Amino acid sequence: MIESLPRIAVVEDNEDLREELLFYLNHKGFPAWGAGSAESFWKLLHRQNVDIVLVDLGLPGEDGFSIVQFLHELGGYGSIVITARGDQQDRLRGLNLGADLFLVKPINFAQLADALVQLNRRLKHGATTESRAAEPGWQGWSLSPSGERLLGPGGKALPLSRQESALLSILLSSTNQVFTRQALHDLMFEHAAEPDLHRIDVILSRLRQKARREDIPIPIRTIFGRGIVFAGSAV
Repeated sequence: MIESLPRIAVVEDNEDLREELLFYLNHKGFPAWGAGSAESFWKLLHRQNVDIVLVDLGLPGEDGFSIVQFLHELGGYGSIVITARGDQQDRLRGLNLGADLFLVKPINFAQLADALVQLNRRLKHGATTESRAAEPGWQGWSLSPSGERLLGPGGKALPLSRQESALLSILLSSTNQVFTRQALHDLMFEHAAEPDLHRIDVILSRLRQKARREDIPIPIRTIFGRGIVFAGSAV
């Protein structure tokens, strides 16, 4: 049986980007439609079916946070934030309001298509978005409510330092999104006087060493020339 693709709505006030997204999604077989504002989206929603909504935060009038929150309250919809505003505060706010993923522009369209398919599977299997910090990742990974442990498939648990927990919180919030070291540093150490990207490598190295000692293969990949990603299989 061929898996049906989810119906997508794109709420983006940048007309060029909105049209590019719609063209790509339709080309890939996703039934997709767009709106340039929250007001237009709510009007169209009464006439157009949708499973997952892509939401820009910086919309005219009602902003994207409001859409995410109301969709979460309605239930039955998936939502993915797509924004140029990638700071930790916006990320946490979006996820706490109910967003399933938080993606920072420029968007990799191929990765987005994969994320839509994966999210649709989660939604069909009754995944909840009530607690983003404790929600299992696509392969069964999550942080404990306190953030002091990484919980893996089969009941495995890895104790975490504060910085390891902060790093994993970011990576798990947008599974399969590649983060540059600069982006991770900015999110984790936003008040640092001078950037020191070596800090990210040190934290990651210690985390991997700890995981190897505990025989817990964490699926974190370092992609040469691009960055770091919490991927679908351990490396």
